[in-house]
Parts: sequence; C-alpha cells; structure tokens
Amino acid sequence: MPDSLNTRIGSKGNARNTFDAIVIGSGISGGWAAKELCEKGMKTLVLERGRNVEHIKDYPTANLAPWELRHRGWITKEYKEQSPLISKAAGFGEDTAHFFIKDSDHPYVQEKPFDWIRGYQVGGKSLTWGRACARWSPFDFTAPQRYGYGHQWPIEYNDIAPWYSHVEKFIGVCGSREGIPSMPDGEFLTAYELNAVELHMQKVLKEKFNRHYVSGRWAHISEPQQIHLDQGRGQCLNRNLCMRGCPLGGYFSSVSSTLPWAKKTGNLTIRPFSVVHSILYDEKKGKASGVRVIDTNTKEVTDFFARIIFLNASSLNTNLILLNSVSGRFPNGLGNDSGALGKSICFHNYRGSMNGQIDGFKDKYYKVSKPVECIIANFRNVEKRDSDFYGGYTIYSGGYREKFNETGMEHTIGADYKEAMCEPGSWGVYMYMQGETIAKDSNHVRLSTDKKDQWGIPLLVTSVDYDENDDKMVKDFLEQGREMMEAAGVKNINTNDNRQPPGLDIHEMGGVRMGKDPKTSMLNEWNQLHACKNVFVTDGACMTSTGNQSPSILYMAFTARAVNFAVDEMKKQNL
Repeated sequence: MPDSLNTRIGSKGNARNTFDAIVIGSGISGGWAAKELCEKGMKTLVLERGRNVEHIKDYPTANLAPWELRHRGWITKEYKEQSPLISKAAGFGEDTAHFFIKDSDHPYVQEKPFDWIRGYQVGGKSLTWGRACARWSPFDFTAPQRYGYGHQWPIEYNDIAPWYSHVEKFIGVCGSREGIPSMPDGEFLTAYELNAVELHMQKVLKEKFNRHYVSGRWAHISEPQQIHLDQGRGQCLNRNLCMRGCPLGGYFSSVSSTLPWAKKTGNLTIRPFSVVHSILYDEKKGKASGVRVIDTNTKEVTDFFARIIFLNASSLNTNLILLNSVSGRFPNGLGNDSGALGKSICFHNYRGSMNGQIDGFKDKYYKVSKPVECIIANFRNVEKRDSDFYGGYTIYSGGYREKFNETGMEHTIGADYKEAMCEPGSWGVYMYMQGETIAKDSNHVRLSTDKKDQWGIPLLVTSVDYDENDDKMVKDFLEQGREMMEAAGVKNINTNDNRQPPGLDIHEMGGVRMGKDPKTSMLNEWNQLHACKNVFVTDGACMTSTGNQSPSILYMAFTARAVNFAVDEMKKQNL
C-alpha cells in the first residue's frame, strides 16, 4: 500500500468529496448508470482508472487512410513481442491500439491460460466492442434451472423486457422483426439488407432446417431518430472503422452517447486516472460509505463518499475490487457472506469457425462492407434438451466476394490488368460460433497473496478453463455448420477449432452472481448486494449464466432497471 494512504482528505474536509452516487467505471454499463442517475437528479461521480477521452477530439486515427498510418495499420513484430496478449484481441491494430492497454502495464496471474482483454480510458471497451445487441430469450433465463446445469436466475424475461426497450430506443439498434422464439424482437431501426448469397443462405436454412438466418441486431444508427439527433449523433455511413472511434456517433459508445447526455444535466463529475482500491464499509451504519481511490500518476489516496455505489468496473475488475474491500464485517470481501464472490466465472465459447466458396452469383454485387453480420439464431436446447450438451450457441455468418478475380491475371499486364481488377472474384461464406458456457465454482478468480501492482493492490489470479461440455458444443457446431453450408451448395469447406484460451471472447462474466438465495449468491433481483444494500453491481460480474447472445445490451438494461429501483429506495429513505 502506498505511503500516502493516510493522506485522504484535503483541508476542506469531506464536503467536496461527497456525492449522491458514485459509479465505478465509465464503459457500457457505467455510462448507463451515470446517465440514469444524473437524469434523476443525483449528483454523480464517475471514477475511471484510465485517461480521459472526449468524443471526436480524442479519435486520432478516425479519418486516416491506410497510407497515413506508419505501418499501414499492421502491428509490428516488436509490439507483438512486448504485448503478445493484447495484440491478439479482435479489432486490435495500429489504428486502434490507443484504446487498449499494454500487457506490461497491467499484469495479472494466470493459474490457467486466460486472455484478459482490457481498455482503460473514459468509455472503456464501449469504444471497441463488437456492437451485437440481440436480446436474450425467456428460455435463456430459465434453462439452467430447467435442465439442472447451473444457478437459478432471480428474474425472468418479462422483468427485463421493458428495460431492453428503454435502452434500444436510446442507443439505436438496427434489426428486422422476425418472431424468433430464441431471439425476441426489439425496438429496431431499419435492418441492413442481406446480400445475394446471404439471401440464398436464408432461404435454404429455412426450407431445409427450419432455422433462422437474419440480419444482425447491431448498435448502429441506420436511420436516425430524434433521440439520436438530440445526442448529436448521426447515421452510420458504413465506413467500418468503428473501433477507431466514430466521429459521427454512428455506433453506440458511452463517450458519444450516455456520458455527454449525463453531462448536460449538470449533475456529472468524471474523474479519470482514478484506480479504485476498495469500497469503504461503515460498521456502525451497516452499509457502504464510499470509495477509496489511488491517483494513477501521483499515487495519492483519496476517499469519496456517497449514499449509493454502482460497481461497473468490468467483470473481473469488479470481482477484484469487492475481494479487496475487506472489513471486520466482511473479512473475505464486501458482501461475501455466501462465499460465492469470485466463483462461477464464465465466458463465451468462440472456438469453432468455418468458411468455404460458393459458385454462381457472379452477376450480383454489394455496395458497402457493412458493419453488421448475419445471425443464425440458437436452435439447440431451446424448448427442450435435444443434444448431449447443455446450453446453446448463436452463429454469426456472412457472404462475401473476393476483391478481384485472380483467374488468368498472371497473363495480364497494363490496362488489361487494371480492368481485370475491377471485376470482383468468387463468393465465399463464413460462420463462427458464440456458445454458452456452464457456470461452475471451479472456474474462479481470487487475489494473489504475494504479488501486487504498482498501486499496492493485490494482483488478480485467474483460474478458468474449458470443460467437456464446451468440447461437445464445438463438435456439434462444426457438424451442423458443415451440414448447413453443404445444403446451400458451399464447397471447399474448412472447419477449425482454434482452442484459444478463454477470455479472448472479451465476454467474461460472473463472480458476483444474482440469485434468490443470499446463501448461494451475491446479488438480489435488483442487482443489489444481499448483505450491503447500497451497493449495486450491473456489469458482467452480475451474470448468473452466460446465455448464447452477446451480453452488453443486457448489462445496459440491468443498469437502467437497477438505477430506477435504487433512486426510488433512496426517496423512501431505505438507502
């Protein structure tokens, strides 16, 4: 612990360090907590361990052409050797590296291989997320209990459905209304069109398998509504440079949307360069009193105080903060009466993928490289168990044309060569899986007993791995995917199980799970710590199971719902 630990409060005392609410983290869920709290009149402090990022101003590569980047967008060998983990992340490149950490700056202990992908800045990973926004289905919330493979959720789909709508309308989600039981419809903007091969895949899968191949539900403004214009955001122009930061605000991030919206209320204070050491607990009052912060640069320690605290530091850091928040009442971490803290860490299974070529369609073209993929909605273990594994999987897919036709070009020069390059090449199809993994206590995180970071905080130890259920699911996807492709006439199909370590999916979840029973869970149905009622956790750490859909929009819905509850409880003097 730094020597400056005792220097916490300035000469003006506690007053200037006291707020109605404190939000730890400024990413997807933290931004939503700030927006909802500030709109409800709460003076809110947002703590972010990284640097400040402002919309447009801090997107240095947003409009650069490839030749304006020193290495044309490629990562150098030297950089990969220095940061072998982070350079594997989806979307990482020379043009986006400023939104990712460097491995050496933020170490952790891998008891088993786990790739922890992080972006420490105002906006967090909302600047670099994949933007898929399909809803969970009613079956996803009940499957663990129905099939007996996990923990019971304390809520059902109908509890969260109106909050999905609340979020979708604000952030802008494109998609088509399809009536798919395993992927409910939402409040959609105009969907992206399917190209010729995707339409062919859609037809074949429906006719031969009764499966749904549809345009993805994505956080892109395909047709701005007034609420988006009021945010200063515009239509997505399909530049497909999203992870550089979009100056148009065409995709949702907390930097372009929720945080500026919160700022307009006059109730928001953002404090970057603020590593959270722990949440403070008042033994006499029986509740949390505030948050202890270490300045990332000076290492000065300061305490901030509030009536309610929202913990949105990203799943594993949220676990770390609670584990490090010890007191006489909670010697094993804040709210950890159940012993569940740090346990049942889970993720999404992305191991399986495939691609192939398809003949024909040479007279069909598409105009843009759209930022949205197609989705094959989950068809496994939905209304009944129909496989030898638990859980289901979503498939992302698309049809594409090679940029130019290489056939015969080796004999072409000059003007004929240029003319040949204007004619696109053959069509291809790809698929990859996003599978549910099973929550189990053996997959866990804990604090190191002997290793600390540069701020004196114990390093996180990750002990997370695949199991037999994951292997069976990958096998099923590779078989089913091949069958679907072959039925559509796809040939030269290459299938792959990459066996990448967990974590590279960037969908880590759990460790502070919701549940009905305080003896076996950390949070109640309102994302409120059972044992410390004025602390709420609404990022991925709260998840009881993983489902098979991308989780970020569910975190946003949980957050809006929890804030609404928390403010009502404050008004009733219950918090």
